[in-house]
Amino acid sequence: MHVQIVLFDGFDPLDVIAPYEVLYAGGTASAGAVSVELVSAEGPREVVSGTGGLTLRATAALDPGRAGLILVPGASGRVGEPGEVPDHDAGAGRWQQGASIPVLLGLTLTTELPALLKAAMEHPEVTVSAVCGGSLVLAMAGLLEGRHATTHHMGRDMLDATGVRAVSARVVDDGDLVTGAGVTSGLDLGLYLLEREVGPRIAHAVEELFAHERRGTVWRHRGPEPVPF
Repeated sequence: MHVQIVLFDGFDPLDVIAPYEVLYAGGTASAGAVSVELVSAEGPREVVSGTGGLTLRATAALDPGRAGLILVPGASGRVGEPGEVPDHDAGAGRWQQGASIPVLLGLTLTTELPALLKAAMEHPEVTVSAVCGGSLVLAMAGLLEGRHATTHHMGRDMLDATGVRAVSARVVDDGDLVTGAGVTSGLDLGLYLLEREVGPRIAHAVEELFAHERRGTVWRHRGPEPVPF
């Protein structure tokens, strides 16, 4: 399984590094069954995060036609004012350190990323995943209507507003769409993807290596619907 983790200006570093390390370790534990790289919509470049100017390098352009997994992180910055919505035209595509998370997420829509993600979601051999605000990037691009997904608890209303069936769970598996909630859920998401795609023994080995136990039950649209308590 090849994994492409997407970088965009203002990304949240932990949304990227947590699943990167888990999946990379899974590749080591599986003798190369998993490979992982950092990509961007624009191709190889230095990409500045929203946390103190920390920079990571994308080594390739996002390829929506490559079989495997694509993972979209959220953004890091000011939380924003209550009721603030993403500004799709903010700065005409220019990014500035200190921008609010809604603005940073909105700026992704001024790039080629939405079109690339749309192509990926239409590819039968690609699973798209997201951590935290990454689900909102997909939702704002109009790619999640009617789908089950999660995001940071502060963004679930926004998911609902875009026609997504928001779920209050740490990890949500909706087939070729797998999403994680708040920032640290990137660890749990990565471990679950290893279990699902490579096997539970590999996932367990990485879980032991990282001294981290996954939290909560992965939500799937299966089984009887629970009655209210």
